[in-house]
Amino acid sequence: MKRLLLFDIDGTLVWGGPAKGAFELAMESVFGTAGPIGGHDFSGKTDPQIARELLHLAGISDAEIDAGFHRLWEAYLQELEARLVDRPMTVLPGVPGLLQRLEGMPDVALGLLTGNIIEGARLKLDSVGLMDYFEVGGYGSDSEMRVDLPAVAIRRANETWGSGFLPSSAVVIGDTPRDVACGKHGGTKTVAVATGHHDTETLAAEGPDQVLADLSDLEVSIRALLA
Repeated sequence: MKRLLLFDIDGTLVWGGPAKGAFELAMESVFGTAGPIGGHDFSGKTDPQIARELLHLAGISDAEIDAGFHRLWEAYLQELEARLVDRPMTVLPGVPGLLQRLEGMPDVALGLLTGNIIEGARLKLDSVGLMDYFEVGGYGSDSEMRVDLPAVAIRRANETWGSGFLPSSAVVIGDTPRDVACGKHGGTKTVAVATGHHDTETLAAEGPDQVLADLSDLEVSIRALLA
């Protein structure tokens, strides 16, 4: 049975970059406000979910939000692309070697499971040369609710490779409690990596199948992902 590995992006594969600033500018240009963005928790959420939460807190209705979303994502992607030229993402330790090794395994398929809208994901990973590893994924542009995304990614894997992927053959890899909850809701295995804002103890409390401090040890990481 082939294993489908579904990686989160921010805090799992890469770190930093200009996305939050680009997001704030786009929100202000389209809606006139970014809401209380400074202290807002982004971790493990989809881009549309974050935007809706912030705009609700600013008193903007769902009807207004829905009407402006198309313009918001256009503005955000324009701002993000321009800023990534000078501020590309930072690749986290061990990631390039791990992806290269996994790509060469005949029984492993690689995908994304991320709250980023699809074009945002591409821009971020292209800025550091990682996007070519991933043919399929589930994205924030597919659903505002992250728990919906494993099914989307698995469906796309089956459409792309025709290999009969099931939730039980998939693994969600992420750095937040919401990543773990998302995978468990979708019936997949889960591997939590403490390379974001959450330590190993916090992640372990969510009950993932495996917890790693980071992905820097190639053999340890592969064993955890394929267990």
